[in-house]
Amino acid sequence: MEDLDGKVALVTGASRGVGAATAVALAGAGCHVACAARSTRDHPQRTSGTLDETVAKVEAIGREGLAVPTNLAVDAEVEAMVDAAVGHFGRLDILINNAALTFIGDLDIPMHRFDLVMQVNMRAPLIALRRAVPAMRAAGGGAVVNVSSVAALYPHPSLMAYGMSKIALERMTVDVASQLADDGIAVNCFRIDLAVASEGFVANTPGADHSNWEPSEVAAEGIVW
Repeated sequence: MEDLDGKVALVTGASRGVGAATAVALAGAGCHVACAARSTRDHPQRTSGTLDETVAKVEAIGREGLAVPTNLAVDAEVEAMVDAAVGHFGRLDILINNAALTFIGDLDIPMHRFDLVMQVNMRAPLIALRRAVPAMRAAGGGAVVNVSSVAALYPHPSLMAYGMSKIALERMTVDVASQLADDGIAVNCFRIDLAVASEGFVANTPGADHSNWEPSEVAAEGIVW
C-alpha cells in the first residue's frame, strides 16, 4: 500500500457505517480526514452516528479530523464541502464518495424520490469529483474511490432507482479514470458485494438475519487498500 502519512482525505457519509469506518481506517493509515454528512451532535438524524463521533475517533488516533456538515442533495453544499476540506488542510489527496440513500419502489417510485436518489448517489459524487480535481492536480496527483453496490449488477426488489444510480456511478468511474490518468489521479470503484451491517442497512432491513453480515470495518479495509 502507498504511504498515506500526511495525506488529506475527504469521506462522504462519514457519520456512521462504512463511511465512518473508512474515515477511521484512513486515519489509522496516516491521513488527516475531512468527514462529511448531515448528522451532527446538534442536528442528529434518526439513525445513530454523528460527524462529531467520527472526528473524535480520528483525533484519538492522532490525526486531525474536520467535521463538514453537508446536505449532498444541494449542489452548492457539495462544492462547499470540497472547498472546506481544501481550505482547512491546504490540500486534498483522497476523495471517498461513499454516501448514498435509497427509497422503496420500482417502476412506481415517486419521481421526486427517484430524483433525490440520483442526486445524492450520482450527481453529488460527480460534482465533488469535479471540484476536487484542481486540488489534486496541485498536489501532484490523488485518488478517488466511488463506493458501489451489488445492486448495480443484479435487480433487487424495490431497489430499482438505487441500482440505477450505482451502475451509473460505476460507468462514471471508468470514464473519469481515463480522463485523469495523465494527471496521476486514480479513480476506482469499490463495489460492496456482501451484506454489510452498517447502521443504515440494518435499519432498512428490520426483518433480516444480520448475524452473518460483515462489519463496516471490513468494507473500510478494502476501500483504503
